[in-house]
Amino acid sequence: MCNEDRKRILVLFGGCSTEYAVSLQSAAAVLEQIDSARFQVLTVGITREGRWLRYQGPVSALPTDHWHHQDCVPCTLTLDRGDCALLWLDGSGRRETFDAAFPVLHGKNGEDGTVQGIFALAGIPVIGCGLLSSALCMDKDRAHKLAALAGVDVPKSAVFHRSATREEIASAAQALGFPLFVKPVRAGSSFGIARVSLPADLDAAVTEAFRHDSEILLEEAISGFEVGCAVLGNEVLTVGAVDEIELSQGFFNYEEKYTLKTSAIHCPARITPEQTAAIQQAARTVYRALGCRVFARVDLFLTPEGRIVFNEVNSIPGFTSHSRYPNMMKTAGISFPSLITRMIELGVQPE
Repeated sequence: MCNEDRKRILVLFGGCSTEYAVSLQSAAAVLEQIDSARFQVLTVGITREGRWLRYQGPVSALPTDHWHHQDCVPCTLTLDRGDCALLWLDGSGRRETFDAAFPVLHGKNGEDGTVQGIFALAGIPVIGCGLLSSALCMDKDRAHKLAALAGVDVPKSAVFHRSATREEIASAAQALGFPLFVKPVRAGSSFGIARVSLPADLDAAVTEAFRHDSEILLEEAISGFEVGCAVLGNEVLTVGAVDEIELSQGFFNYEEKYTLKTSAIHCPARITPEQTAAIQQAARTVYRALGCRVFARVDLFLTPEGRIVFNEVNSIPGFTSHSRYPNMMKTAGISFPSLITRMIELGVQPE
C-alpha cells in the first residue's frame, strides 16, 4: 500500500465487452467528479480487444473513444500479494502502486467478477461488489433464486443451455404463456433481450439470446412498470430515492436506456410513500441476499395490484451525470462528488 497522504485509486474503463462504449461515458463522469484533493487517480483503459493501456491523456477523449490514439503505454499488473503494482511494458520497468481499484466497467469481463477476482487475488480493495456478488448479480437465474429464498417475489421462468432442443424451449414457453421475455442469463444493458408476443417469434429471439450467452432465460412478462432503488453501503445501508420508468411502447431496451426516445424516468417515482418504503426494503433484502457491498442498483417491478417483483441487480450501474443511480442519490441529498467519495471510503473498508 502507498504511504502518500492521498489515496491512489486505479480507475479502469472500457473493457472487452459489448458495453464498452457505455463504460467510456461512465468513466468520464467519474473522473470529472472525483475529489482530486483527496484521491490521486491512475487511469487504465482496456480496449475492445482486451489490451491494457496506462492512459494519461484528457478525460474529454473518453466519450468519443479517441483515448487509445494518444498518451498510452501498454501495461499489466504484478499480482504479488502485498506488492501489487501497475507495470509499464515500454521497457522502462516503471511500477506504480495503488491503494484500491475502481472498475468502471459494464457487462462481461468487468462487472461479472472476473476483474474483481484479479484484485482479490492480489489483496487490493475493490470499489464495488466483490468477486462472488458481482458474478451472482450478472447471473439473472441464480440472482432470482437467491432473491426468492430471501422472500422477495420473482417472475416465473425457465432456464436452458445451448444444448436444449427448440422443442423443449417452445414447450416451456407455452407453459409460461405469451407474452414473455427471452434473455441471456449473463448480459447487461438489455443486450440480447426480446419481448415475444407470438409463438412464431420465439425462435428468432432464442437465437439472438444465445449469441450473447450459453444459457438463456424464458421469463413471464410482469404487468406494471419498472422501478429502481440505489443502495450504498456495507453493514449500514443508505437507500436513494426510488425512480420509475414510464414506457410508451416496447420495453426498456439498450436504445431506450441511453436515448429515452419513447420513455421517461421519474425520480422520485409517482407512487405512494408506503410503496416507496416497501420497494426500498425489498432492495435492501436483495442487496444483502446477493452479498453486495459498497454500491449497486436494484431493479424491480411494481404491478397494478401493488406486488413488488424482483428484476435484476446492476453491480456497476451507469455513472453519467444523467444516469439513474447518481440521480437517485442526488434526489436523496447526496451530490455526485460526495457519492464518489463515499463509495471509495466504503470500498477501502476491510470486508
